[in-house]
Amino acid sequence: MERGREQIVLFDGVCNFCNASVNFIIARDSQGSFSFASLQSDFTRELLASHGITLEEPYDTFILYDNGTIYDKSDAALRIAARLDGLWKLLTIFRIVPTPIRNFFYSLIARNRYRLFGKKESCMIPPAEVRGRFLG
Repeated sequence: MERGREQIVLFDGVCNFCNASVNFIIARDSQGSFSFASLQSDFTRELLASHGITLEEPYDTFILYDNGTIYDKSDAALRIAARLDGLWKLLTIFRIVPTPIRNFFYSLIARNRYRLFGKKESCMIPPAEVRGRFLG
Protein backbone atom coordinates (compact mmCIF):
# COMPACT_ATOMS: atom_id res chain seq x y z
CA MET A 1 0.00 0.00 0.00
CA GLU A 2 2.85 2.41 0.75
CA ARG A 3 4.38 1.99 -2.73
CA GLY A 4 7.77 1.33 -1.20
CA ARG A 5 7.75 4.42 1.00
CA GLU A 6 8.48 4.01 4.67
CA GLN A 7 7.63 7.50 5.99
CA ILE A 8 4.37 9.08 4.90
CA VAL A 9 3.06 12.38 6.22
CA LEU A 10 -0.74 12.44 6.23
CA PHE A 11 -2.06 16.01 6.32
CA ASP A 12 -5.27 18.03 5.96
CA GLY A 13 -5.16 18.93 2.28
CA VAL A 14 -7.46 21.96 2.57
CA CYS A 15 -5.66 23.57 5.53
CA ASN A 16 -3.31 26.43 4.56
CA PHE A 17 -1.16 25.85 7.66
CA CYS A 18 -0.90 22.12 6.89
CA ASN A 19 0.04 22.80 3.27
CA ALA A 20 2.70 25.27 4.41
CA SER A 21 3.99 22.61 6.80
CA VAL A 22 4.28 20.10 3.95
CA ASN A 23 6.19 22.65 1.86
CA PHE A 24 8.43 23.32 4.87
CA ILE A 25 9.18 19.59 5.20
CA ILE A 26 9.89 19.21 1.47
CA ALA A 27 12.36 22.12 1.55
CA ARG A 28 14.28 20.52 4.44
CA ASP A 29 14.12 16.87 3.37
CA SER A 30 17.06 16.73 0.97
CA GLN A 31 17.05 12.92 1.06
CA GLY A 32 13.43 12.77 -0.08
CA SER A 33 12.61 10.52 2.88
CA PHE A 34 9.01 11.61 3.24
CA SER A 35 6.04 10.97 1.01
CA PHE A 36 2.74 12.76 1.49
CA ALA A 37 -0.98 12.06 1.26
CA SER A 38 -3.95 14.18 2.19
CA LEU A 39 -6.24 13.00 4.97
CA GLN A 40 -9.11 13.38 2.48
CA SER A 41 -7.68 10.78 0.07
CA ASP A 42 -8.80 7.21 -0.47
CA PHE A 43 -5.15 6.15 -0.01
CA THR A 44 -5.13 7.59 3.52
CA ARG A 45 -8.52 6.14 4.46
CA GLU A 46 -7.34 2.66 3.34
CA LEU A 47 -3.98 3.00 5.09
CA LEU A 48 -5.55 4.11 8.37
CA ALA A 49 -8.34 1.52 8.13
CA SER A 50 -5.67 -1.19 7.83
CA HIS A 51 -4.50 0.00 11.28
CA GLY A 52 -8.03 0.17 12.72
CA ILE A 53 -8.19 3.99 12.59
CA THR A 54 -10.99 6.13 11.19
CA LEU A 55 -10.92 9.92 11.22
CA GLU A 56 -13.81 12.32 11.22
CA GLU A 57 -13.78 15.76 9.61
CA PRO A 58 -12.74 18.34 10.53
CA TYR A 59 -9.35 16.76 11.03
CA ASP A 60 -7.44 17.96 14.06
CA THR A 61 -4.08 16.30 13.46
CA PHE A 62 -1.54 15.26 10.96
CA ILE A 63 -0.12 11.80 11.07
CA LEU A 64 3.22 10.20 10.39
CA TYR A 65 3.15 6.64 9.12
CA ASP A 66 6.64 5.38 9.92
CA ASN A 67 7.64 1.83 9.05
CA GLY A 68 4.20 0.46 9.93
CA THR A 69 3.68 2.59 13.06
CA ILE A 70 1.25 5.49 13.29
CA TYR A 71 2.24 8.68 15.16
CA ASP A 72 0.06 11.75 15.48
CA LYS A 73 0.05 15.28 16.84
CA SER A 74 3.24 16.34 18.63
CA ASP A 75 4.78 12.86 18.40
CA ALA A 76 4.50 13.02 14.59
CA ALA A 77 5.87 16.57 14.47
CA LEU A 78 8.90 15.73 16.61
CA ARG A 79 9.68 12.56 14.65
CA ILE A 80 9.54 14.53 11.41
CA ALA A 81 11.75 17.30 12.84
CA ALA A 82 14.34 14.67 13.82
CA ARG A 83 14.79 13.75 10.14
CA LEU A 84 14.95 17.26 8.67
CA ASP A 85 18.10 18.98 7.48
CA GLY A 86 19.64 21.60 9.69
CA LEU A 87 19.04 22.42 13.31
CA TRP A 88 15.42 21.26 13.31
CA LYS A 89 16.62 18.05 14.96
CA LEU A 90 17.14 20.10 18.13
CA LEU A 91 13.36 20.32 18.55
CA THR A 92 13.44 16.72 19.68
CA ILE A 93 14.48 18.08 23.10
CA PHE A 94 10.73 18.65 23.58
CA ARG A 95 10.28 14.88 23.90
CA ILE A 96 11.12 15.41 27.58
CA VAL A 97 7.82 17.31 27.93
CA PRO A 98 5.02 14.85 28.72
CA THR A 99 2.89 14.01 25.69
CA PRO A 100 -0.40 15.32 27.18
CA ILE A 101 1.18 18.75 27.72
CA ARG A 102 2.71 18.82 24.20
CA ASN A 103 -0.58 17.71 22.68
CA PHE A 104 -2.53 20.35 24.60
CA PHE A 105 -0.59 23.07 22.79
CA TYR A 106 -0.68 21.17 19.50
CA SER A 107 -4.47 20.85 19.76
CA LEU A 108 -4.88 24.51 20.63
CA ILE A 109 -3.29 25.46 17.32
CA ALA A 110 -5.05 22.66 15.42
CA ARG A 111 -8.50 23.75 16.61
CA ASN A 112 -7.92 27.31 15.45
CA ARG A 113 -5.84 26.76 12.31
CA TYR A 114 -8.59 27.49 9.78
CA ARG A 115 -9.44 30.74 11.54
CA LEU A 116 -5.78 31.76 11.90
CA PHE A 117 -4.37 30.58 8.57
CA GLY A 118 -7.35 29.99 6.29
CA LYS A 119 -8.68 27.08 4.32
CA LYS A 120 -8.79 26.07 0.64
CA GLU A 121 -11.82 24.68 -1.15
CA SER A 122 -9.82 21.70 -2.42
CA CYS A 123 -6.55 19.90 -1.76
CA MET A 124 -3.31 21.43 -2.99
CA ILE A 125 -1.76 20.43 -6.29
CA PRO A 126 1.90 19.64 -5.63
CA PRO A 127 4.60 21.19 -7.82
CA ALA A 128 5.80 18.95 -10.67
CA GLU A 129 9.27 18.43 -9.15
CA VAL A 130 7.82 16.72 -6.05
CA ARG A 131 4.56 15.32 -7.42
CA GLY A 132 5.93 11.76 -7.31
CA ARG A 133 6.18 11.99 -3.51
CA PHE A 134 2.40 12.53 -3.17
CA LEU A 135 0.45 9.31 -2.83
CA GLY A 136 -3.13 10.37 -2.63
